[in-house]
Parts: sequence; C-alpha cells; structure tokens
Amino acid sequence: MEVFKKRQVSFLLQLIVITLVLLVTHSYLHHYFSNSNPLFFPIWQVYAFHVFVTTAIYGIINYKYSFGQKVIFNLFMGMTLLKMILSILFLLPLFLSDFEAKRADIFNFFVPYFFFLFFEIFSLTKLLQNPE
Repeated sequence: MEVFKKRQVSFLLQLIVITLVLLVTHSYLHHYFSNSNPLFFPIWQVYAFHVFVTTAIYGIINYKYSFGQKVIFNLFMGMTLLKMILSILFLLPLFLSDFEAKRADIFNFFVPYFFFLFFEIFSLTKLLQNPE
C-alpha cells in the first residue's frame, strides 16, 4: 500500500506541474492569437476534464499493478477506450449545438488530450520499468 501511495503522490505532483505549464501556455496563446473568438468550453474546463481522467486511469492501473496484476496492457487499452468515449461525451454538447466556431474548440480539446496521453504513457512506462 505504501508503494502505491508513493507512486500516486509522485504522479500527482508531476501532473500538477505539467498541467499548470500547459494551462498557462495555452491560455496565453489563446489570449494572444484568438481572444476575439469565443469558446464553447472554457480552457480551464478542458484541463479539469483531462486531469480528472488522467488521474483516474493512472490511479486504477497503479492500484492493480501494486496489488499483484503485473500484466496491465489490456487494462490500459480498455481504460484508453473509456477515455475516448468520455472525450466524445464531453464534446457532445459542442457537436449538437449550433455554435459556429467548433473547430477552435475541438483543437483546444485535442492538443491537450495528446499531451496528457503522452504523459500518461510515459508515467506508465516508468512504472513498468521500475518494479519495487
């Protein structure tokens, strides 16, 4: 249980730092380049979604790995599929609306999506390479 908590806290601290850097950079770029274009989803909501989903996925996989399940590929693939479904559900109000500038919102969602996915894969690779 102690190893699980240690890895989870380390992951959360790294996630918070990466999220703050990405959020500040993203907000600055949006303000500088397209402040006149309104967004359907505020940038902070997109990042809150990504932080929640990434934390949940890593936490579940870390828990399973810490308590005996050493083969986590199928679990990771299933959780990634769930993440994709949740992303579609998150974006569904945008898709169903008559909001005109959908392209900017989709771009504002998927750029952080891939950064968070990369961080998630990097963290899980590190988890698998350092068995304790």
